[in-house]
Amino acid sequence: MSAPAPAFKTIKDLPREEWFASGHRLCAGCGPGIAARLMLKAIRGPTIIVNPTGCIEVSTTCYPYTAWRVPYVHIAFDNAAAVASGIVEAINVLHRKRGKKLHDVIAFAGDGGTFDIGFQALSGALERGHNMLYICYDNEAYMNTGIQRSGATPLGAATTTSPAGKVIPGKQQRKKDLIGIAVAHGIPYAATSSISHPLDFVNKVRKALEIDGPKVIHVLAPCVPGWGYPTSETVRLARLAVETRYFPIYEVEYGKVKINIRVDAPKPLEEFLKTQRRFAHLFRPENARILEALKKAVEENWERLVKLEESGVTL
Repeated sequence: MSAPAPAFKTIKDLPREEWFASGHRLCAGCGPGIAARLMLKAIRGPTIIVNPTGCIEVSTTCYPYTAWRVPYVHIAFDNAAAVASGIVEAINVLHRKRGKKLHDVIAFAGDGGTFDIGFQALSGALERGHNMLYICYDNEAYMNTGIQRSGATPLGAATTTSPAGKVIPGKQQRKKDLIGIAVAHGIPYAATSSISHPLDFVNKVRKALEIDGPKVIHVLAPCVPGWGYPTSETVRLARLAVETRYFPIYEVEYGKVKINIRVDAPKPLEEFLKTQRRFAHLFRPENARILEALKKAVEENWERLVKLEESGVTL
C-alpha cells in the first residue's frame, strides 16, 4: 500500500485557522502547548478531542474559559482511550441510524496518562480496533503534579521521585518503548515526531486521520520547569533531541519501519543534556557510568531501528 503524498509541503501551507486559542495558562515556552496547536492544524473536518487530566487540561480549561475551539471532552487521568473509543462507536451508531456526518476522534494525553496510568485503556482500545487517533505529548515526567518520574522518564534523569543523590543518581530504568508496544497490537499506523519538526508532525497527524483503525503518535514536547532550561530554548532542545538520536523520528505503517529523519552524523548527546537541570548531575565524575549507559542506550535504539528499516521485516 503506497503512502499518500504529504498534505502540507511548507509551513505556509498550514491552515491559518487557530483551533487552539491563545490566552491559556500554560507556561511560557510550553512544548505540549505547541503540540496542541500543531495537532489542530492537521484536522480535516469535524473533530472531537478527548483530553485526560494533565498539564494541558488544567491550563486550558480553567472554568469558565477554554482554549479549545473544537468539541472537547475532559475525562479522568486513566481512561482517555476508553472514552475516545466509546465516542467513536457512538458516532458510528448515529451514522448508521441517522446519516450523521462522521467526526474524527483524537485522544490527546501526556506521558503519565499514556505510558502508565492510561496504559491499560490504551492497550484495550488498540486491541479492539477502534477508528481513533491517540496522540501522546511526551514531556517525560508527571509535570502537572510535581515532576514525578513516569515510564517515559529517561535513564539518569532527576525528578522529585527519582532525585539525583549520593546513593541513586536519578532514574535507574530506561524509557518505555511506547511505539514498539503499540505496534505489537497489530495497528495500521504508529509514529514518533517532535515539535521541532512541525511539518513532520502535522503531516503525520493528517496521515493517521486518513487511515482506518487505531493509530498512535508519540510527540516529544519539552517542559521548561520539569527539564530545567530557559523558556526560549524549547524548540532548540526538541531539535537537539532529534539531532543527537536521543529521540528518533520514524513511523511504522502496516508493520514496516521507516526512519523519516536520517541522522547520519549525530551531534554529541552531551549537547542535548548539558542545558537541562535534570541531567546536571550526569556530568559529575562519580556519575560518568550513568552518562555512558544513557549514550549506549540511545545508540542501541538507533541501530535497532536502522536494522528494522533495512531488513524490511513486518513487525
